[in-house]
Amino acid sequence: MARFKKKLHLILYRKYSSSLKFVMMALCVFFVTLFLPKQARFRFEYEKGKTWMQKDLYSPYNFAIQKTNEEIDEDKNEVLNSVLPIYQNDTELALSSIEAYNSEFESKWNGSGIDDNQKERYQSLGNNLLQAIYTRGLINPVVKYQRNGPNYNFSLLNNNISTQLNTADAYNTSSALKYIKEQIQNDNQIKNADWLLRLITNHLKANYVYNDILTDKLEESALRSISTTRGMVQKGELVVAKGTMVNAGIYQKLESLRAAYEEDAKVAGDRRLVLFGQFLLAGLIISLLMVFLYLFRKDIYADNRQISLILLVITGMLITLSWAIRIKAPSVYYIPFCIVPIIIRILFDTRLALNIHLLVVLIAGFFVPNSFEFAFLQISAGMVAIYSIKNLIKREQFLISALLILLNYFIVFLGISLIRDGSFTAIEWLNFVPFIFSVLLSLLAYPLIYAFERLFGITSDVTLMELTNTNSKLLRDLAFKAPGTFQHSLQVANLAEAAIFKIGGNTLLVRAGALYHDIGKTVNPQFFIENQIRGINPHDSISYEQSAQIIIQHVNQGIEIARKHQIPEMLIDFIRTHHGNTRVDYFYQSFLKNFPEKFVDENIFRYPGPIPFSKETAVLMLADSVEAASRSLKEPDALSISDLVERIIDYKLNQDQLIDSDITLKDINTIKMIFKTMLMGIYHVRIEYVLDN
Repeated sequence: MARFKKKLHLILYRKYSSSLKFVMMALCVFFVTLFLPKQARFRFEYEKGKTWMQKDLYSPYNFAIQKTNEEIDEDKNEVLNSVLPIYQNDTELALSSIEAYNSEFESKWNGSGIDDNQKERYQSLGNNLLQAIYTRGLINPVVKYQRNGPNYNFSLLNNNISTQLNTADAYNTSSALKYIKEQIQNDNQIKNADWLLRLITNHLKANYVYNDILTDKLEESALRSISTTRGMVQKGELVVAKGTMVNAGIYQKLESLRAAYEEDAKVAGDRRLVLFGQFLLAGLIISLLMVFLYLFRKDIYADNRQISLILLVITGMLITLSWAIRIKAPSVYYIPFCIVPIIIRILFDTRLALNIHLLVVLIAGFFVPNSFEFAFLQISAGMVAIYSIKNLIKREQFLISALLILLNYFIVFLGISLIRDGSFTAIEWLNFVPFIFSVLLSLLAYPLIYAFERLFGITSDVTLMELTNTNSKLLRDLAFKAPGTFQHSLQVANLAEAAIFKIGGNTLLVRAGALYHDIGKTVNPQFFIENQIRGINPHDSISYEQSAQIIIQHVNQGIEIARKHQIPEMLIDFIRTHHGNTRVDYFYQSFLKNFPEKFVDENIFRYPGPIPFSKETAVLMLADSVEAASRSLKEPDALSISDLVERIIDYKLNQDQLIDSDITLKDINTIKMIFKTMLMGIYHVRIEYVLDN
């Protein structure tokens, strides 16, 4: 029953897989359209310092000119400078401090060692000094108001009556202590000045107390009164004329008109039409992506899992942009747009990564300010991200790629700033901070790639790089149980990698496939000649049919071992196809020679296939056969190696083993040349040169 359900599931999936693609496309367009900001788009693009190349622009209605952030900050500073901090005169504190002084004076006088006749004078002097200080006022200055020096004006509340004073009119702690010392020293009858000074100092507390709550309320009220606009533009008034340079004043008028237009569109515009427009644009972009896949990457187009991953990445990035706009993020450049091309490049290829990045940036450009500037920054950064990880060999390339992306951002930022302002001093370097955060966030691509691999069953170059490590468990087992096969696999990997690099293909994939293609030989390693030692051949004691089956079984056994150890299917394809559906000719011919009268079932001596179906699997088959055959050469020289390579590869061609792989005759000739050159290097063959007399 379970098997029937599984078959039914597969039948339904195959039957409706094409329809599922369109469902996923529709969902992607739906979610993108749903989350994008719903506002009309101001149709004019402009930049400060650039010439207005469009027709004269007249105001369609009255609107206020918005102040720049710098102007608003200047107004805020001016208002805050005009607001006086509020202090309250704490009269009860002054009385309690004097009382505490008298109480402590009484308790400590007997132990002071001073003549009792001086008691009244000491106590009276302390009271008078404290009274004088508290009458004038003791204040602790607040640092934030000392903008123009140590002293500042403030408002003093005394019984709800406000008086404007300056901190210079009151004592602070240091000036109060100085005053006390001077007065005590001027009194010749005070012999123990230090004792009295310590006692008075213990009861010095500020009676002019800063009221931060009232001051903050006053500042907030003053800030609310600041106008965010300066002047009006009347309906029909010329905003900017064609050919005029967009200076700071015109730029601010245009910004104000854009804000007014979009605000007006929120009220008067038809949101359904805005939604429909976004639907058209998102639908077009996703359709173009699917056309690209259908024309140039049919393998991805046929795989709904891979399509769902691509659409998920696109949707996720555009929803992130919408969220940033919705929360009014300080800059859209905090968003790591380069994470998209990095993920797609690692999981798929360069062309697809660039295509998707362009499409995402085109959509995003409709919802960000200065869309051309945004597009230039992100497209150039995406191209750098893709090119910098063209061949992923080491993990450090992620960091190198991040640094190169940051360098690209810096160059473009500097170039745009110079074009806009024409001055180094006018560059606002703080505006570059979002790019640094964006590059740091782009490093999240690494864990995301791992997650996508697990969720969608895709193998990236990062995983292939890990699998080519010869210290992995399977390869260690191969080296220990079948050392001859392990050495053979290494040589095949070198041959195949060199060939695929020359004709074009995934070098990392073909190397990994070569290292694992004979993993099934670990089951019966002694039945394969490269692992036989001391002249013992177990095939001598069994029939030719049994020998052929043992040899053939290493393919299926390799597939089982690989799946048990969760080796990706794309590598299992190399195990499955590296012999295609060829015969085990040695045992087949031996059977015919020794039993000419018997009927022979050729399928017993033939590998199950399938034949190679890609450049990489085809190159591996050729490298495997050539390397294995080269071991039989007793005295390898240039001629014998050349003949062997020609014979082996021509045999595979004649057996139609390469008809399903996208490999050309030109590629075949290139592969032959590389194999010959490398084998001659392996066997240290010297090429003789004839010198002309």
